[in-house]
Amino acid sequence: MTTAAALRRELKQSGTPERAAGAARFFKTGPGEYGEGDVFLGVTVPEVRRIVRRYRALSLAEVERLLASAEHECRLAALLILVAQFERGDEAARRGIFDFYLLNTRYINNWDLVDCSCREIVGEHLKTRSKKLLTRLAKSASLWERRIAMVSTMALVWQGETDEALRLAEALLDDERDLIHKAIGWVLREVGDEDRAALLRFLKQHYDRVPRTALRYAIEHFSLAERKRMLAGAFPPSVSLVRRQSPELRSARDGRGSPRAPR
Repeated sequence: MTTAAALRRELKQSGTPERAAGAARFFKTGPGEYGEGDVFLGVTVPEVRRIVRRYRALSLAEVERLLASAEHECRLAALLILVAQFERGDEAARRGIFDFYLLNTRYINNWDLVDCSCREIVGEHLKTRSKKLLTRLAKSASLWERRIAMVSTMALVWQGETDEALRLAEALLDDERDLIHKAIGWVLREVGDEDRAALLRFLKQHYDRVPRTALRYAIEHFSLAERKRMLAGAFPPSVSLVRRQSPELRSARDGRGSPRAPR
């Protein structure tokens, strides 16, 4: 039977205590850490994806039950189902999933849950719509809503629109959380693959404010010598640079793949 309860049973049967303990450490579930109190079943991501394939037709009511689960892998499964339904849905279905997603961000409470879903739902939905929502999310008290705002802009960057990503990055430069710094750097790196001159102008203008972690991520696709100079604040002239993107990166994006996500 394709219900949230049945999916949860399958996940529990697939987990191991050893993997659960490792995941709890990896996702920082200790007191005062960003994932404090999260519960893991010990199921690998490939196994979660395999199980989810049989449950892609779950109703939103069943998905909501799954998303409200205490177990991390159940919330991951719910979000993967939403992404699959969004990709296959018509305009009305997509709007419903988008609204549902925003109403349930309290359950999207770790970096992997954000990163596996926000580009594919929020970013895709906003490609042809007002981007005001991203500003609201970027001002949220929730770390995860701020990360949703930043990472969602990657969907826009991948279609060649970098302005919104740069605007959000500038707005979040003074954020205190390292997970936001990493998200900024990750998106800026993608901006650089679309428009290297725009990235260099941004980094040069905001060098004194860009968190060191964000800067390191942003310049990963430059040569070692270039990275060393830029870390010291020396940037090449951007006016002479043109848009540059490797065939490998374009192919990965077209297949909905992405470079490594910072955590």
